[in-house]
Amino acid sequence: MILMCPQGEPFSQRKAEELAREERLIFICGHYEGYDERIREHLVTDELSIGDYVLTGGELPAMVMIDSVVRLLPGVLGNESSAVTDSYSTGLLEYPHYTRPASFRGWDVPEVLISGHHRNIDAWRREQSLQRTLQRRPDLLETAELTDKERKWLRERKSQAADPESFS
Repeated sequence: MILMCPQGEPFSQRKAEELAREERLIFICGHYEGYDERIREHLVTDELSIGDYVLTGGELPAMVMIDSVVRLLPGVLGNESSAVTDSYSTGLLEYPHYTRPASFRGWDVPEVLISGHHRNIDAWRREQSLQRTLQRRPDLLETAELTDKERKWLRERKSQAADPESFS
């Protein structure tokens, strides 16, 4: 039984993956003032939070968690590999996506993506994931699975960012 609680463990993609392996889940959603402590003491297996803020009830956090868990179940997504490459699944944020046309109002899709060279496309996507994670969520890099080459690339980017001369 999972208790929706602002005092709970922060919900994460890893937790969603863990919950997706369970046969059954029960979400307990309080409203306004919380719960009878006996529920927490005797029935609850997990206390989870979606952030450091308080809502009027646990229904919205439960819906967020359910959606995150359900999309990991076989047959839910049209493309099973989608859940594997999403942000956080690899420990990094996801790379940018582009659609057709290749050029719209002068905004062009990166050439590598229309080149047809799948190895180059994969390398570009990985580099973009690293760059985006470094810019937006550097804390994720501490636990991400990285190659030695990627660690070196990140060190170079960090030192460039720290050196004001590199921008002149």
